[in-house]
Amino acid sequence: MTLMKETKVLTGETMNWDLMPNHIELYHREIVSAAEADALGIRMSSILWEKIGVGGQVLPHVHDVVEVIHITVGKVKLLLGSGEWKSYRAGDTFQVPAGVLHSVANDGDAPSEQISIFVPVDASAPANSFFNTTLVEDVYSVNK
Repeated sequence: MTLMKETKVLTGETMNWDLMPNHIELYHREIVSAAEADALGIRMSSILWEKIGVGGQVLPHVHDVVEVIHITVGKVKLLLGSGEWKSYRAGDTFQVPAGVLHSVANDGDAPSEQISIFVPVDASAPANSFFNTTLVEDVYSVNK
């Protein structure tokens, strides 16, 4: 497999909002596809930028991946695995384990937006660790 070697930039104005089938007023822009994750050398099903229209909902469902959902705009209701709905807003993040029933519904008078990260589950995966950063001589500083 050939790994990507250059930074790829996706600008919002070039990304289309595609209607997600089987849900209500749910649109998405794919930030990272499974194929792009492979090219980056990471284990990832996909990363989506999603928009839920007024009155819209990601209908109740389960899947075989972990989903991390970060609300970036608006107010939503989350269906918890217990069957209870709770209200949340921009800045809140949900960590949904694989196999857990969940749903997100717009709870406001304007579209809500979220970033949804879908990560494969592998019980035999090695332990994770925090990433390392190495500073490089400041030859590219914006302020130079």
